[in-house]
Amino acid sequence: MSEESSESRATAATVDDDEVPDGADTDAERDEDGDAAGSEEPLENAPDLAARAEEYDADLAAAVADVESRLEDAESELETKAERIADLEDALARSKAEFKNYKKRAKRREAEIRERATEDFVGRIVSVRDNLVRALDQDEDVDIRPGVESTVEEFDRILAEENVSEIAPAPGSDVDPTRHEVLMRVDADQPEGAVAEVYRPGYEMAGTVLREAQVTVSEGPADGDDGAES
Repeated sequence: MSEESSESRATAATVDDDEVPDGADTDAERDEDGDAAGSEEPLENAPDLAARAEEYDADLAAAVADVESRLEDAESELETKAERIADLEDALARSKAEFKNYKKRAKRREAEIRERATEDFVGRIVSVRDNLVRALDQDEDVDIRPGVESTVEEFDRILAEENVSEIAPAPGSDVDPTRHEVLMRVDADQPEGAVAEVYRPGYEMAGTVLREAQVTVSEGPADGDDGAES
């Protein structure tokens, strides 16, 4: 009986392994039919996902290529701007050097003009000295006044040619602190605070005061005697 039982159990095991009751689904069938229906959609959509992945990768590649292209353009533009900056810096350096040289030339030219102007002025003024020397060489009994007056006229003419004019305010005129130097205050017939007398004339050239005129200023008329008339 034990042998039959062993055979029966073996047969049952064989039946369990090889035979499947009607209506039962195997794991494979569940995968393909019944319960596997839920997995059919991902399998059907698998090509779409792959295509979308491939498309996504292509877009990414295109984006990377676009970024690289823009980066190359930016680097090229940066290089161009760097070259432009270098050119401008060189031009600025040249301009500074040229301006510096120009200032030196202008200063040298100004000095030359001033020197020539001085030479011209001295060349004309020495003739005034010659006239004064000739006047002094006259005999003692000779009246040299006409010669001196003529020399002064010549000297004034030269000053006028240089746009130099005399500052000699008339008595009674207002004091100008920019053109007059007050030496003292004196009793005078002029109104108080007005110019009483010119002690030494001044000179101005083209509106610029070369030397102030030295003047005295009136304090007003002196007080008279207070005594009554008899």
